[in-house]
Amino acid sequence: MKKLIIALVALLPTLAMAAGGGAPTMKAPIDLTDKESLQNGAKLFMNYCFGCHDTRYQRYNRVARDIGITDEQMIDNLIFTGVKVGNLMYNSVDDEQGAKWFGQTPPDLTMITRVRGTDFVYTYLKSFYADPERPFGVNNSLFKDVGMPHVLQSLQGVPTAEFTTDADGNRVLVKDEHGLAIITTDGSGEMSDDEFDIAVRDITNFLTYASEPSKLERQNTGKWVLGFLAIFFILSYLLKKEYWRDVH
Repeated sequence: MKKLIIALVALLPTLAMAAGGGAPTMKAPIDLTDKESLQNGAKLFMNYCFGCHDTRYQRYNRVARDIGITDEQMIDNLIFTGVKVGNLMYNSVDDEQGAKWFGQTPPDLTMITRVRGTDFVYTYLKSFYADPERPFGVNNSLFKDVGMPHVLQSLQGVPTAEFTTDADGNRVLVKDEHGLAIITTDGSGEMSDDEFDIAVRDITNFLTYASEPSKLERQNTGKWVLGFLAIFFILSYLLKKEYWRDVH
């Protein structure tokens, strides 16, 4: 009992983070069977996120196999640190330097969708807006005063949030009927709004895969196990009837 209590207490911080504070989020259109989405998500993650955030509990060759590319394609297009394809996916940023630049060490993102939730990650990436008072010139409506730059701004363009003033004279974000901040862009990005939505979907899809690479395999195995148990139940029932037939 004592060990069980200790384990539950240890889980509380994780559960609290997973709750995400109860803030409204968008539904992430995730599909782990979509190899094209996973490949694009991996490409975008490695080009725009991996400079600060690693996924150190993954290996390059396992990722390549799972998302449907060869080791050679992984080496040529997605490995930027010169390591071997069988290595874990560490970036080249020193933790101390990262903490100095951003106020704290940029977290590893292997398990981010398990901790924060897939919808949170998807919404977070779409919730940056220009804020000249912040060190990197941006803020985030889902994660106020975030210490991260908007790394996808070149793709999205400059995002602008709408504000109003409350009864106390405080400046507050204008939100839609779902409780989400209303954010528009200036059209200077490399992508249209629809293309940017797909890019964010693909990054989130890739991070969802990263958090549990064997999920599809586990689900497929589960179907076979349930099928076996169903057949075994029928055989067991027929055997029971055969044994008890002479008793009655």
